[in-house]
Amino acid sequence: MDKWIKPVFFLALIIVFSSAGIRLLTKGETLSNYADQNPEIAYATPDRTASPIASTDNTPSPLPSSSDIFSAESSGDFSAGDAGLSPDEAVPSSSPDSFVPVTTESSESTHYEEGFFYQPLTDDVIARITGISYPVSETIAPALAIPATNIVSDEAASALVVSYDDLRYLGIKYYDFNGDIQSGELICNKAIAQDLVEIFYQLYLNEYQIEKVRLIDEYAGDDTASMLDNNTSCFNYRVVDGTSNLSRHAIGCAIDINPFYNPYVVFNKDGSGETYISPKGSEIYADRSQNFPYKIDENDLCYQLFKEHGFIWGGNWNSCKDYQHFQKAVD
Repeated sequence: MDKWIKPVFFLALIIVFSSAGIRLLTKGETLSNYADQNPEIAYATPDRTASPIASTDNTPSPLPSSSDIFSAESSGDFSAGDAGLSPDEAVPSSSPDSFVPVTTESSESTHYEEGFFYQPLTDDVIARITGISYPVSETIAPALAIPATNIVSDEAASALVVSYDDLRYLGIKYYDFNGDIQSGELICNKAIAQDLVEIFYQLYLNEYQIEKVRLIDEYAGDDTASMLDNNTSCFNYRVVDGTSNLSRHAIGCAIDINPFYNPYVVFNKDGSGETYISPKGSEIYADRSQNFPYKIDENDLCYQLFKEHGFIWGGNWNSCKDYQHFQKAVD
């Protein structure tokens, strides 16, 4: 027993002197001291749902209720800047190119092919979109874990024309601009979910290139920022620019494909005689007589597939041209 006393005694001395030395080197700061002085680091928790673009205005939006009328299909769908920043202010998504969707196939999903499925919105997805692409009431907004950018009055929130149950989460695969296979995610109306998985599966089989397929919520629900980042997206509860009419995106029945290369063009906007092109920087692609990659026209596979499934193409409208846009009427 005695033979262990000296080693233990010396070990205790080493520990005491080492602790004292460390305290001197760190000026007596303990982990508790450090945490108190650096709470943003010590107590921070990862926020997987935070949008890369912060809200700049939490004023309730005058979104219409179910009694409002949708804009006529022949008049076009104003897709630029309907909610959020102007083209000059918009900031592209900061998410990495190797984007991985958060939600995977569940037991409730409808499986189409490997990597292609749709399913009801999970609680996680609902949390991601509430207050961004899906409106939240002004009463509930302050309780959300993330800053809301899409806030409506309590009355308007009770009269939304689409519910969570009307929507479906889609998982797809696609070829990006580098020819690499990526996973993408969309939210759409349940009435067109089967159409979309079939269309995107055919695009995938033909190695049709799409730069990004991410929820509009990755851009704080801002359509202009999504277009600038050439992101393909579907559901976004918003009105048509300059009107009180809901966009078809608001019910998840419209989708924009490679929008930067297929811009939105308005002729003689507001009677000014000027041609409005969005997003900013895509003006060169408004001249459809030119040949360039990723152009959607009537010879394009994307156009042909959407047409076969009963969609209307915005490139065929008269007063404006929305070359990125496909929409379908549902009951």
